[in-house]
Amino acid sequence: MEKTLSRIHPVSDPEATYFLQVSWEKDLGTGFGIILSDGQCAWTGTVSEAEISREAADMEMSREKYVEELKKALIAGEESAGKYNFAISRDEENMECLFSYERNLKDGSFRLGSLKLQKVSSPAEVVKELIGYCLDCLGRLQAKNEHLQKENERLFSDWSDVEKRLEKCVEAKEELEADLYNRFILVLNEKKAKIRNLQKLLNEAKESAADAKCTRDSINTTQMATGRENDYDGSTEEESENLTWASLPSGKRTCTEPAFLSFSRGISGDPGGFSSFRL
Repeated sequence: MEKTLSRIHPVSDPEATYFLQVSWEKDLGTGFGIILSDGQCAWTGTVSEAEISREAADMEMSREKYVEELKKALIAGEESAGKYNFAISRDEENMECLFSYERNLKDGSFRLGSLKLQKVSSPAEVVKELIGYCLDCLGRLQAKNEHLQKENERLFSDWSDVEKRLEKCVEAKEELEADLYNRFILVLNEKKAKIRNLQKLLNEAKESAADAKCTRDSINTTQMATGRENDYDGSTEEESENLTWASLPSGKRTCTEPAFLSFSRGISGDPGGFSSFRL
């Protein structure tokens, strides 16, 4: 069985303090019991599931929503202070107490429910039960607090270990980064040296190719110049022979010119050479 104990102040006497205990089996909507005490007297009563359904129908509210309102009013306790009002009307003659609970609104309030509580003949037993319930709750809270403290200490110890491991990981990371950086510098310098050597070799190869080209061009130029001089000397000798031949008397020119010269002149394209050849 679930139970809650809260402290309430009736609207008719805000200075008065009452203790309200609500108990239920599975859910508040299946019915609940109430014990009300001011420390000297005690009253008790129950609300059935049928009565809950009837109250919800009277207020034209869905049963689920009505049960939620009951939980906020009767179970929430201090959390819902100011949102709900409680009215207590004691009837000493009939040994009864009318207990009602209302929801506050901006322009008024509406009643959630009410029930008649019967006065307990031995309120000391009820007060004893309430005190026992408070002590049980206090014991559970203390045990939970101790468990949470131990859990907190364990988490703090784990956090300290994790922090130390993290610091070691950071140090190892920094050392690894420094080592990798030094290695990278070495590799980079080696690559730069190789690049400089390759550039030097490339420049030397370009210079060698340029020198070879200049040499070839010089040789070709020299050969062409030599060829032109040879051609010029050959044409000069031929012209000298022709002039000597022409200066001879016509009677002495019969077979004096060599046949091969006239033949060569004819080949060179001079038609006069063939016409002057005689057998």
